Amino acid sequence: MNQHRIVSFGEVLLRLTPPGYLKLSQTNTFAATFGGSETNCAVSLARFGLQSDFITRLPKNDIAEACLGELRSYGLGTGHIVFGGDRLGLYYYENPAAQRVSKVVYDRANSSFSTLKPGMIDWEQAFEGASWFHWSGIGPGLNQDTADVTLEALRIAKRKGLTVSCDLNYRKNLWQYGKPAQEAMAPMLALTDVLFGTASEYKVAYGVSSAPGYKVRTAEEPIDLESYARFFAEVEKSSGPGKKFFIALRNTLDANHHILTGLFYAAGKLIPARTHAIDHVVDCVGVGDAFAAGMIYGLINYPDDDASALEFAVAAATLKNTIYGDFNLVTADEVKTLMKAEGSDGISR
Repeated sequence: MNQHRIVSFGEVLLRLTPPGYLKLSQTNTFAATFGGSETNCAVSLARFGLQSDFITRLPKNDIAEACLGELRSYGLGTGHIVFGGDRLGLYYYENPAAQRVSKVVYDRANSSFSTLKPGMIDWEQAFEGASWFHWSGIGPGLNQDTADVTLEALRIAKRKGLTVSCDLNYRKNLWQYGKPAQEAMAPMLALTDVLFGTASEYKVAYGVSSAPGYKVRTAEEPIDLESYARFFAEVEKSSGPGKKFFIALRNTLDANHHILTGLFYAAGKLIPARTHAIDHVVDCVGVGDAFAAGMIYGLINYPDDDASALEFAVAAATLKNTIYGDFNLVTADEVKTLMKAEGSDGISR
């Protein structure tokens, strides 16, 4: 097993999904699974064979115990999770169908995680022996306290020499406590080495003037790489030098048919990845989280080959579309098989 130890921080949620393609208004039965962006990333890393620890705050009840049992079943380290508060956050997910998009309804107010405060987590101990820290923009978007806890963690992680990555994960409906995302996240992003997001998320985080759109309809259609190179040059100017940027590009043609690829940018150099046409999407929740986990794995395992790191991330995200639930349960070998595939149906360079 690779000796790198990755610590991820965020909120785990209970996902409630109506059977099949029923709308929330049509059902009194729900499938219950666990998920949440940072949790999804941590599970993926464990499935890839890395030593992956997850830090959150959970209530002391049977639902939380069931959650812990499932996380541990995937090999995820849970020894630094803290307990308190009254409830696990929920979200309701309505499956997409044809031209009907998916729907998410959150019920996470006053969750155990959202009532975290600085000093509740022993970050010095949690980072002992760790090499990497991963966070996302969801935690800082909940309230000032969770933003302060995130910044607390980042300062200690950098002091201890960890590589820091961030999934920007901008959720406009979360940022309701009076501080804009760009202002709140600026000191956190300054302490971050590797970033992942969509073009619109980079635009919000760094206040750049405009973001390119991704509207390709086939895997063979070319991408306007010049526009993305100009875009990331502006992002890099705002962020400062020395960072690595990954971006996911996805066009949803309908519920079952997605086009997916990604780009890497650092020090003025833009690298494109293979484009994947996915014509049977099982579950698209957690695709970005799978990309983030693939990005981390790729950078650790291909330290001198950013193109291969990017290809691993895109292949991991592609395979997540075939897995039900939030977690990407494929192995690193399965991802590498897709990376090496040439001329497969529905996949093109």
